Amino acid sequence: MSYNRRTIAGMVGHVTAPAGALADQVPGWVTLIRAPNPGVMTLDGTNTWVLRVPGEEHAVVIDPGPLDGGHLDAIAAHAPVGFVLITHGHPDHVEGARALSERLGGCGVIAASQEHCVGVDPLDPDESLGGFGLEIRAVSTPGHTRDSVCFEIEAGGERAIFTGDTILGRGTTVVAWPDGDLGDYLASLSRLSAYEGVPALPGHGPALADCAAAARFYLAHRQARLEQVRQVVAEGARSVPDVVAKVYADVDRSLWPAAEWSVRAQLAYLGVANGESDSGQVWLDSP
Repeated sequence: MSYNRRTIAGMVGHVTAPAGALADQVPGWVTLIRAPNPGVMTLDGTNTWVLRVPGEEHAVVIDPGPLDGGHLDAIAAHAPVGFVLITHGHPDHVEGARALSERLGGCGVIAASQEHCVGVDPLDPDESLGGFGLEIRAVSTPGHTRDSVCFEIEAGGERAIFTGDTILGRGTTVVAWPDGDLGDYLASLSRLSAYEGVPALPGHGPALADCAAAARFYLAHRQARLEQVRQVVAEGARSVPDVVAKVYADVDRSLWPAAEWSVRAQLAYLGVANGESDSGQVWLDSP
């Protein structure tokens, strides 16, 4: 896909709105408990999702969030809990997991990385889990982080996909280089674009009506931003901060450190590293 400058300018401005239509409602077996950790990276706070099918004794929790006693107490009020699922290992999603497990009598915490598991083995790619009236399938979606995973869950004829930070309810996410990888992230977005009409319940922000539509928007935005980075480098940008200043000029400077992660991921994807770029110019890293 190619872009002219006008097309790029229209697609790479700082995105703060949802990537698609908001969901009118979430499945009846889903409850949102939002953590009290709002911020520029967490939006309104981390979304902790509690799933309980009517008539079932046990619930399932997705992303316990930060180590905040009040928040963990609010989650534990939904006990008994069969197990806890983790979308990825960033602290705003997983920091409270072990403490929550203790509050819940030692229930298992299941993640793609052994580091964040409690009492269980890590998830296999695309592993299916059952129990408590829920059909759960892990969907491997690396890119935001190496261990990012989404969860496709169905119960009572209703289906949703819990996207962690791979797709947010508002704005776009960061590729957290060097743990994150842009090539992996683009492939993960392509995978999520198959979930036509399936609500996306993200790690931050509101629920979206159509995961596929959001994934396609993210793909177009990423490809256009990548083309913008390619052009800036071709025009003489010689350092990561230089690219950030030119490409993310419309973004609040408080977000520039996160933008630097994405730029490093973009440059790695383009094959630009310390030494020389593809055009032969000397490339300087940050101090």
